[in-house]
Amino acid sequence: MLKKLILKKYFLGFFLGFAALLTQACDYFEPSEDRTVVVRVNDSYLYEEDIASLINEDTSPEDSSIIVSNYITRWATQQLLIDRAELNLPESQQKEFSDLVSNYRNELYTNAYTEAVVSRDLDTSLNKAEIEDYYAQNKENFILNEDLVKLRYINLAKNSNNLDELKTKFRRFNEKDQQDLIDIALQFKNYSLNDSVWVKTKSVYNKIGPLSVEDRASLLKKSNFMELQDSLNVYLVYVNDVLSRNEQAPLEYASATIREILLNKRKQALIKELEKDITKDAIKNNEFEIYN
Repeated sequence: MLKKLILKKYFLGFFLGFAALLTQACDYFEPSEDRTVVVRVNDSYLYEEDIASLINEDTSPEDSSIIVSNYITRWATQQLLIDRAELNLPESQQKEFSDLVSNYRNELYTNAYTEAVVSRDLDTSLNKAEIEDYYAQNKENFILNEDLVKLRYINLAKNSNNLDELKTKFRRFNEKDQQDLIDIALQFKNYSLNDSVWVKTKSVYNKIGPLSVEDRASLLKKSNFMELQDSLNVYLVYVNDVLSRNEQAPLEYASATIREILLNKRKQALIKELEKDITKDAIKNNEFEIYN
């Protein structure tokens, strides 16, 4: 209700100033729908409901006036430019634009519909055997383009208590050590103790600040412990395993990509089936026929 009052108050004031520009146009207002017209530019109409969403109940009348005035000016200018373009651009260019708009509209509608059907009907469950089979048959497509490492690391303050004990537990890393480190993990600024997952070396560089060129080379050595420092922090790193660029990507690393590939294949098959069924139904129901 308040928004409507603001709009009405605005329209009353705005049109007193805008009336001079629209006096002649007002004689031609013949909207076909039972809606309140705000502005007309030739055969294009802007309605009150188009503008209502621009402001809310918290917007002051002054700000509302500015917002709506700017919108109307932009809208009117755009419509006038479009009308002028239609008068002056070559017919061939206008046809090209019209075809582009039509094609874009068609793609929007068909893509929205097929995506809705796919999200409803696509079976996203994949078993381990399917992923393993695809990997085995397409190994040549899964070659690493960057180095991978399995590692664990801890970032903690330089003045931390029991640093030597922490280093011992971190390097030895038996079950008790692992649990002890997890129990005191709140003391760490950052950490990852899961050294069974392949990660890109670039992500390690981002996590561990003081890695020099020499340190980065050491990062690519298996079973290697590193202790790095900057002015405030100590970084403990243990490299468990390494795979170099151009080596075969391991199955566990390639699995996410394979899953995406297999689901996309299912999606494309589902879309083809949809297109086939919709065409078959249209022919059956006499909605689609080709004239000889």
